[in-house]
Amino acid sequence: MKAIWKDTVIAQSDETVVVEGNHYFPAESVSMEFLKDSDTISGCPWKGTANYYNIDVDGETNPDAAWYYPDPKDAASEIRGRIAFWKGVQIIE
Repeated sequence: MKAIWKDTVIAQSDETVVVEGNHYFPAESVSMEFLKDSDTISGCPWKGTANYYNIDVDGETNPDAAWYYPDPKDAASEIRGRIAFWKGVQIIE
């Protein structure tokens, strides 16, 4: 699987975990040079608190387009250490 934004591969892995239709990529498969910390957080009753990244490619920013759960609840333990994408980021095989 690949996560692509602005014709740039942000992440690539054969080991994604799909939760609620979202592919969670192992953190080591993500090109972190494109991700910048965001102050945004959100909560999910069964997964826990999510933190976000802005994606920056060639001077363009896609705010809060990636998220992760730094300390997921037990029910979502399979997404620990993984990052998911949305907001126009294409997920393709």
